[in-house]
Amino acid sequence: MTVVLDVQNVETFYGAIMALRGVSLSVEEGQIVTILGANGAGKTTLLKTISGVMDPEKGQITLLGERIDGRDPAEVVRRGLAHVPEGREVFPFLSVEENLRMGAFTRRDAQLGDDMEMVYGYFPVLRERRDQPAGTLSGGQQQMLAIGRGLMTRPRLMLLDEPSLGLSPILTDEIFDIIKRLNAEQGVTMLLVEQNANVALHTAHFGYVLELGRIVMAGTSERLLASEDIQEFYLGQQGETQRGQRRWKRRKTWR
Repeated sequence: MTVVLDVQNVETFYGAIMALRGVSLSVEEGQIVTILGANGAGKTTLLKTISGVMDPEKGQITLLGERIDGRDPAEVVRRGLAHVPEGREVFPFLSVEENLRMGAFTRRDAQLGDDMEMVYGYFPVLRERRDQPAGTLSGGQQQMLAIGRGLMTRPRLMLLDEPSLGLSPILTDEIFDIIKRLNAEQGVTMLLVEQNANVALHTAHFGYVLELGRIVMAGTSERLLASEDIQEFYLGQQGETQRGQRRWKRRKTWR
């Protein structure tokens, strides 16, 4: 299996604060890999470091065998990486179609029309609103647009940062159904950051747990779903003592 992304011993700082502490992980071609962690764990910092928005102080990052750490974000996009940021960050005064075309700004091929049709096929509401300013879309529609814009780069790897943020459970299920379809039907490899651990682990093939800038656990989604720590601290399933009383502040053992 081809390793699309390899992160080795990466350290990233916000000023004097170390946000990532020797993070190492890999993503194989065709996989959906998820990063779980609480607020402040370093998940968004990790994605920004991979995509070139932030530079690591230490370590190296390779995309399809080529070093990308320290490179300009536009160059990282040209090498095959698309970053769908937290909060969507669409261009509010541009139309839906103009936003999608902005996703293809690094491309010089003649297949933009085919890819636009592919995006509209997965997100029919975007076709209906193609001439509408992006800032007037609902939150769920903006998330669809942000993913579609990322697809327009023809990525070898897509980074998704909190795609369910601010969405209803019904819209969250719809977005994640499309994420699974894109992976299965288009072969899009994905690195997914998501606080909804349940939906993330039922979508991904493999996962990592990030706490205070460190990877503390890794494994297949099935293994993580079976972990007592994941069940209690991320899925809200508390165990019981022999007296039938819930345990209080059980320490994490990451097993």
